[in-house]
Amino acid sequence: MLQDFKKFVLRGNVVDLAVAVVIGAAFTAIITALVKDFITPLIGALYKSSSFQNDYFMVHGSKFMYGDFANALVSFLLIAAVVFFLVVTPINKLQARVARNKTTEDPTEKKCPYCLSKIPAKATRCAFCTSKVK
Repeated sequence: MLQDFKKFVLRGNVVDLAVAVVIGAAFTAIITALVKDFITPLIGALYKSSSFQNDYFMVHGSKFMYGDFANALVSFLLIAAVVFFLVVTPINKLQARVARNKTTEDPTEKKCPYCLSKIPAKATRCAFCTSKVK
């Protein structure tokens, strides 16, 4: 059982996933710092607020931290944009290029037009209903 676990952990895709999670966490920290330290003060300056991140409003004694929510929203949008433009778009282009160079294989089966059973593509008579097929 320990050998199976060792094989599982050392498989390439598990190691790749672990690296991706670590890099993703580090990237998230960078984006969060960018939003908190640069973008939020710019938004605060536009609204003449010294600390936009800590801005809130009260309704019946409940505090709504809209500044903190705006930070999280901007962080999410920046991370999503980077992932889309630096990961998803290049992979889609690569997959399109690979698909363009692929040749389609001839089908090995076809359907009988009379009974709709699957028969070999080169068959001249259906094995199920014995009808002649083209």
